[in-house]
Amino acid sequence: MSVELKIPVIGESVTEVTLSAWLKKDGDYVAEGEAVCEIESDKASMELPAPSAGVLKIMAEAGAELKIGAKIGELDTNAAKPVGAPKAAVVVASVPAPVAAPTIAKEMNIPSPAAKKILEEKGVSASSVSGTGKDGRITKEDAMNSAVATPVAVKPTSNVSGAGSRTVSTEKMSRLRKTIATKLVEAKNTTAMLTTFNEVDMYELMNLRKKYKEAFTKKHGVGLGFMSLFTKAVTVALKNYPSVNAQINGDEIIYHDYADIGIAVSTPKGLVVPVVRNAETMSLAQIEKEILNLATKARDGKITIEDMQGGTFSITNGGVFGSMLSTPIINIPQSAILGMHNIIERPIALNGQVVIRPMMYLALSYDHRIIDGRESVSFLKQVKELLEDPSRLILDV
Repeated sequence: MSVELKIPVIGESVTEVTLSAWLKKDGDYVAEGEAVCEIESDKASMELPAPSAGVLKIMAEAGAELKIGAKIGELDTNAAKPVGAPKAAVVVASVPAPVAAPTIAKEMNIPSPAAKKILEEKGVSASSVSGTGKDGRITKEDAMNSAVATPVAVKPTSNVSGAGSRTVSTEKMSRLRKTIATKLVEAKNTTAMLTTFNEVDMYELMNLRKKYKEAFTKKHGVGLGFMSLFTKAVTVALKNYPSVNAQINGDEIIYHDYADIGIAVSTPKGLVVPVVRNAETMSLAQIEKEILNLATKARDGKITIEDMQGGTFSITNGGVFGSMLSTPIINIPQSAILGMHNIIERPIALNGQVVIRPMMYLALSYDHRIIDGRESVSFLKQVKELLEDPSRLILDV
């Protein structure tokens, strides 16, 4: 009996995916539930498990663009599980000392199928990568974190003097990267986007965090970061300025009485924005735990479309990369996004005196079609005031 392997339904809006890599070879015996390939949609990548145990027959090439429901292979469930150890196991068994087996495996730097494909695309030799998997095996994460090989030199087409290097390399855009590019251009072309700025004195917030950080971690099992405090401040301000939390749908404006906050996360494959749902009802500890959970899933490539769907407002933190000021692009169909930046000690005038304070620039990009200047500026001003007097977040005043 043969069981078909098909591209599963991933989400309502997803009609096509990329078969990014086969994790098993043609003719391999796979167990039920074992991952056989990796597929990549517009928003995330996922592994496809075998619905039954059997011998795999591959019927679609890695890198192919496929429709939902497309047949990519078969499993021969009548085939018996092969008896005997694989060749690699025989080599290890011949080593006299048991402790020497992992050493040999590590020296061999054997990559997983997914890792092998990534290394080939990056032009990196497996021998130059240290594996962190079992017995030194190179994992997918090891491959993603490996340094890109030096591009091959291309002979200049024109007479250019000098001995400097002139190299060119190409890389195919991933489905996720193409989707990001399309969305960003769409946001720029279809919204009346404008950005307003303010600055925050982070002195009180940093002191609060420093004072309670250890106790917070001990009680809740998660660190107290700035993102939860910013998220909480945003949810309070959104209640007072509902147009910032609204969306345009044709000739109508949709207002939300809840705050689903998208948190931009940078991953090896690109920027994704998982959503913290009903953030307005959550405590700081609950927000921190949910952000950590979503960020971990995103960086491990396990984020789902459901994790990223919806969202009424987004926050992006360019400060972690050293950005001093930027104009973030709206995450459509949302109407506004808050940009955080790095904290720099600067001299400011305070109560008639010049003092040194840790300052952060804030940027709010918004769709001017439904958010007027008064609402945008007032919203950002309230976020600033809440952050500069964080006790108001706790007292709700």
